[in-house]
Amino acid sequence: MDTLHGYYFEDLTEGQSASFSKTLTEADVTLFAGVTGDFNPVHINEEFAAASPFKGRICHGMLTAGLISTVLGMKLPGPGCIYVSQSLRFKAPVRIGDTATARVTVKELKPARRMAVLETVCLVGGRKVLEGEAVVMVDARPA
Repeated sequence: MDTLHGYYFEDLTEGQSASFSKTLTEADVTLFAGVTGDFNPVHINEEFAAASPFKGRICHGMLTAGLISTVLGMKLPGPGCIYVSQSLRFKAPVRIGDTATARVTVKELKPARRMAVLETVCLVGGRKVLEGEAVVMVDARPA
């Protein structure tokens, strides 16, 4: 694997995994709201969020889920793979200042279409905050 191309399909094995961690900041939430237009007050207004079931502001779920894209696009399979689909189940809120770790694990390989099915999870302090499954298309090794 190099910086311009990740793993080739032939390099992948079931059970292989990679992860990426990031502490989510006030700036991350503000920038995500600006880029996406999602200004839901549970994310940006402390007074509103304090009266919510979360008792304070929480990060956008899709901001946390975006860390999965980092793992897929930069680590496993890495640069060159094509993100085909993603299912998500949000299990718990992520707060500003939390360090979230996205982990992907190769679950199944489909050689006929060069597709990999990956288990995707995000953890905060060892607690699962998000789980799902991704499918990516991966280049074959050049002849």
